[in-house]
Amino acid sequence: MSIDLYWIPLGAGGHCVRFNGRVFEAISAARERRPRRELFHAALVVGLDGERYAIELAPSPDGDERSRGVVATGAVGSSALSRLRLFRYEVRCWRSGRIPDLAYAVGGPRRLTDDPRHARRLLDAIVSVPTPVWGRDDLATGEMWNSNSMVAWVLATAGLPAQTLRPPAQGRAPGWDAGVAAARAQAATRAGSAAHACANASTASQSV
Repeated sequence: MSIDLYWIPLGAGGHCVRFNGRVFEAISAARERRPRRELFHAALVVGLDGERYAIELAPSPDGDERSRGVVATGAVGSSALSRLRLFRYEVRCWRSGRIPDLAYAVGGPRRLTDDPRHARRLLDAIVSVPTPVWGRDDLATGEMWNSNSMVAWVLATAGLPAQTLRPPAQGRAPGWDAGVAAARAQAATRAGSAAHACANASTASQSV
């Protein structure tokens, strides 16, 4: 029973993504007037009841989603383009699956917990993960939504302290705070709905 977090350098094993990431970071660093940092992509491996689940957000290569444990899909760049697979991403919770480039993870796996309750909550939560447009701030969190957002959201929703987790030294994980903010907003909405329902029930009982 475990949840392991991996920090994988963006574009590890592939030149195109690495180049695009460096361009993005160069622009971001210049705009924010700070030194450039290495960008990281987060992924999870969850162990529960003798099974191992690989969890990540990745491009959608083909229509055989069941074979990769896909639980949700979303648009990349624009919702209008999502009918084209090139502009679609998928959220995977892949039993006995694999995560490409896992061997490149800096520092290896980071064990977050051995508590089966958190592992079960995480697997239950991921089927309801938000799927806003990748690369945009459709949830108004102040940061774009991406693969790091999904991982941060699912950890926070499972009750783990996602807000305290950070990539390796001198690194950045764009989108992470968006996932934490989205999870907090949903939790607040649920709490408000529960309080409203409780208040209505109390009022109804008093009027009887």
